Amino acid sequence: MEAIFEATIQVLRSDGLMRLTTTRVALRAGVSVGTLYQYYPNKEALLFAVLQQHLALLAEAVEKACNENLGVTIEAAAEAVVKTYLRAKMAQAEISPALYRIAAELDARQLMDLAMGRSAKAIEAMLSNSGDGRFTKPGLLAQTLTAALYGTVPAFCHRVLSVTDGAEAERQLTIMFRSYLAAHQIGKTEVTS
Repeated sequence: MEAIFEATIQVLRSDGLMRLTTTRVALRAGVSVGTLYQYYPNKEALLFAVLQQHLALLAEAVEKACNENLGVTIEAAAEAVVKTYLRAKMAQAEISPALYRIAAELDARQLMDLAMGRSAKAIEAMLSNSGDGRFTKPGLLAQTLTAALYGTVPAFCHRVLSVTDGAEAERQLTIMFRSYLAAHQIGKTEVTS
């Protein structure tokens, strides 16, 4: 099954979404079309599974970063979440436009909500265990930060960024996260960047 997923991504990269067919994917994966259909009854089911895997990888990356950064400063927490999410997202920047078209065409709101929910829960746990910050509503902050990640990043992931532009995007998102968190710290009145 992993070969079919990888072949689907390769076909998306080389041929694009419009030219992706189950026959091309099966040929690239080195399996028969019949074998592919045993796992995925049609092209839509295959694309839905690829999108599901992509979103699960994003959520897993955020969860891992948050778990590894429990008890750190809010600055370190913001940096860790942004860097991890961007790296996971940019790893598939070449097929990102196709993935978002798939999401729109297949009405994958539930998949997106699940990934965002997992990410928000992990960010909330990290904020609740921050080494230098206390927040009255860490859940709401986590939801807002998650929405910013999942909503902002795709806007510049629809093309492959240069190394310089990618570093600048990461820097700006980190500043945004740090500033937002600093503004919501209990007992803190000054915003730092």
